[in-house]
Amino acid sequence: MSKPILNVFLADDDSDDRTFFSDALREIPIQTKISEFNNGVDLMAELLSNTAEQPDVIFLDLKMPMMDGFECLADIRDLEQYINTPVIIYSTSYHPKEIDRLNEMGASLYLQKPSSYNQLKTLLHKCLRYVNNADGNIIDKEFVISI
Repeated sequence: MSKPILNVFLADDDSDDRTFFSDALREIPIQTKISEFNNGVDLMAELLSNTAEQPDVIFLDLKMPMMDGFECLADIRDLEQYINTPVIIYSTSYHPKEIDRLNEMGASLYLQKPSSYNQLKTLLHKCLRYVNNADGNIIDKEFVISI
C-alpha cells in the first residue's frame, strides 16, 4: 500500500539543481513533500534530530563540500532507523567503479542528472514508483535508472 504523500529529502549543494528537481517533482503524478539540504552535514543533522520527520526516500548528490555523498550514505546506513530508507544517488558523474561501490554500500538506485527537464520528470516518476511499489524496500530493479 502506498502512502498518500511521500516525504522526499534532497541533499545537493547546487541551488539550481535543487530548484530544477523540486519543480520537476511537483509536476509528476505522485504527491510529495520535499525537504532540501545544501550539504550532507545539514542532511545528517536533520536525520539525527529528535524532531525529524522520517523521509520516505533520500536523494543524495555525490559531490558536495564538507561531507560528500559517499560519507553521507555510509552514515545513513549506520543508523538503524534508516537502514531500509531508500537512498537514491543523484549525480552528474557516471563512473562504473563509483556506481559499483555505491551499490555495495547500500544505495537503492543511481540516477544520473539528466540534461532536460522532461527527462528529469520521467526519471523522478520512475524512481518514486519504485519507492511506492516496494514500500520502502526497492527490489527487482536495475540499479542505474535511465530513460
